[in-house]
Amino acid sequence: MPSSVAPGRRVTAAMVAERAGTSIATVSLVVNGKDRGRVSVPIATRVRDAVDELGYVVDHAASSLARGSGDLVVLIAPDLSNPFFAEVIRGVRDTIGDRFQLVLSVTERGAQPLAADVRRFERLRPAGILVDAPAAGESMSASVPVVLLDAPGGAEAVNYDLSLGVHDLVAHLHERGHRRVGYLDGTSRATTFGVRRDLFEQECTAVGITVSEVTARADLTVDAAASATEHVIEAWQDDDVTAVVAAADTLAYGVLRVAGSLGIAVPGELAVAGFDDLPSSSVTAPALTSVALPGADLGRAAAERLLATLDGTAAEPVALPTRLVRRASTGA
Repeated sequence: MPSSVAPGRRVTAAMVAERAGTSIATVSLVVNGKDRGRVSVPIATRVRDAVDELGYVVDHAASSLARGSGDLVVLIAPDLSNPFFAEVIRGVRDTIGDRFQLVLSVTERGAQPLAADVRRFERLRPAGILVDAPAAGESMSASVPVVLLDAPGGAEAVNYDLSLGVHDLVAHLHERGHRRVGYLDGTSRATTFGVRRDLFEQECTAVGITVSEVTARADLTVDAAASATEHVIEAWQDDDVTAVVAAADTLAYGVLRVAGSLGIAVPGELAVAGFDDLPSSSVTAPALTSVALPGADLGRAAAERLLATLDGTAAEPVALPTRLVRRASTGA
């Protein structure tokens, strides 16, 4: 039967109920998947037919207001196009399953998530909010459960234990004979980047490796990293730097690009390493040595913590282990 609703007019549950010859409460049970054992099969079929005919879409915001909380889980991240965040999303989705609908939000211009982003989604009354790599110093408290991902120091956070991965990276560089290294940092406000650099410098000091005072920072894109590297590569060479560690694999790709364009042999003249171990790091030329930060495990652990909070069970602090993946870019 063709729809009789005027173009541009919002279809309501009352319209569906009228078309199906049943109550609004019955429509609610059917469209929310709660009809089994409560609504007869013929009536449920009539409701679904009416939904299809009228083009009805559930108003989650209104439903959330009525219930006090919704069936949505919101994941706020700074860059959903980055393969790392794709893995985080997969871990979250696999964990929450069909119990909740996952809504993804990327912050403006790839900036780190702020408290204002949490407040914006709090108005929708979701079941909970996940915030990946939030900006440092932001209070993420809300009226719904909030779990932070990769946010060292956050009370309700799931983090990486970077100590072993960084220790093994520095030991590997030391074994390969490197005594002066450069560091390409990110411009991100996320606390995790400061932790990565601090641990790296501490481990270097412990084994007698000097971190060059020639500094470079870039946004987390290959182009930005390449531009930053072009400005300091000569100064690094003058400072006898023989290895460069980047705060993220995407930054390391920029270093590899510049080295290739200038004819600098990697790893013969310059070793390169990063953090994340993105899937593409195994196929760069040469393949990139990286401290593996498993994104899917991060998403899974965060979703499990959120579910535990919603179910009223205890959630232990989580620090996921990291490891070094040695590849050709450091002569492994």
